[in-house]
Amino acid sequence: MNKRIIISVLLTLITGFVLVFILKNRSPFGRNNSSFAIKPENEITRIELTRGEQHISLDKEGEEWLLNGITETRKSSVLFIVSILHDMKIKSPVSAAFFTKEINNNKITPVKVKVFERRKLLKTFFVYKTQSNIYGNIMKIRTGSNPFIVYMPGFEGNIGSIFTLNELFWQPYTVFNLLPSEIETVDFENFEDPASSFSIASNKNGYSLSDNNGRLTGWDSTRVVRYLSYFIRIPFESWDFESGNTNRETVEAQKPAYRITVTTVKGIKTVLTLWKRWIIQNGARIIDSDRLLGKTQNNNELFILRYFDIDPLIKKKSYFYPE
Repeated sequence: MNKRIIISVLLTLITGFVLVFILKNRSPFGRNNSSFAIKPENEITRIELTRGEQHISLDKEGEEWLLNGITETRKSSVLFIVSILHDMKIKSPVSAAFFTKEINNNKITPVKVKVFERRKLLKTFFVYKTQSNIYGNIMKIRTGSNPFIVYMPGFEGNIGSIFTLNELFWQPYTVFNLLPSEIETVDFENFEDPASSFSIASNKNGYSLSDNNGRLTGWDSTRVVRYLSYFIRIPFESWDFESGNTNRETVEAQKPAYRITVTTVKGIKTVLTLWKRWIIQNGARIIDSDRLLGKTQNNNELFILRYFDIDPLIKKKSYFYPE
């Protein structure tokens, strides 16, 4: 009798344990195939992105995040990918036929994502970027598992675009970050009004102001100091990645609007060239009154600047004279 009771109790316990385990791990698509998000209690300290031969890592060092363990990152971009990793959810499953048509037939190579908490691997999944849905991505836990369209609630954009191996995306969106004491010369060229162009040079006695005809006199030195202080932080809004090489070649073939060349006391030169930006509005092609396109000699990519940010540097020679 006692033996039967013991067996009955054990069977009840085992059944209960199995039911609890199943319910705890229950998922409408199968937990092992569809659990993309990181548990909130886990701290993400490293993110690895790999696609073919390309590889980058984002590493948390104290309160800072570094690109490949060396370069400073743009804080907002890292915080965004971390929030996606915590909050992303499945929008809908993808059929095998659709996956074959949109991914396999187009030979799309996925981005492999590995997420760590210190040395502990928290999650691995694959991101297949595509234009076939408004969310711009299809994800898999493993290459052989079921595909899903994944999104982040409250964000209707393409979360797949954040899983990029372009190192420029992760770096700070900064054109100039210089103290006045770090600047040796500034040359400002206004191609629309060449007579308003000017040059500033630092010397033992302070500063000098000149134009194409030589040194100028009668200008206000406090205005020169104020102008140089604007170089402390000049950001840009975003990279112009989506326009592609054709747009870049078209822009560079045009006459620039302005060019600002800055040389530091350490001999580091930055050449910023600015062009008017064209946009389509109500079916018509017009000049963007809020933004410019820019490029430095450090890389080939164009970026977008708001006039609000760059306007302090776009001055005429007359700015430095008392009113």
